[in-house]
Amino acid sequence: MINHFELFGLAQIFNNLKNKKTPNPKFQTNYLYKLVRHPIMLGFLIAFWATPTMTVGHLFFTLITTIYIFIAVKYLEEKDLRKYIGEAYETYQNEVPMIIPFTKK
Repeated sequence: MINHFELFGLAQIFNNLKNKKTPNPKFQTNYLYKLVRHPIMLGFLIAFWATPTMTVGHLFFTLITTIYIFIAVKYLEEKDLRKYIGEAYETYQNEVPMIIPFTKK
């Protein structure tokens, strides 16, 4: 879950002005994050593939972005999340599917 004050740097600025260290955000799994680990990427995939007319150009774009999303999430983003969050994220990975809902037992 994104704290918009942290996303835009406002929380860090506010804490710096008060000479306080910004605490690490707490790991949470609310709402859609209980179904898939990356619901925003699932939304992108649905938006790219759900088209009334699939032209060759749109198909090429959709295939390339789908491949990019799976590679970036699997090998870049999740690697950083495991490093940053640690064991809690590894447990979450084992329990919740990456992008396609209801695929883990």
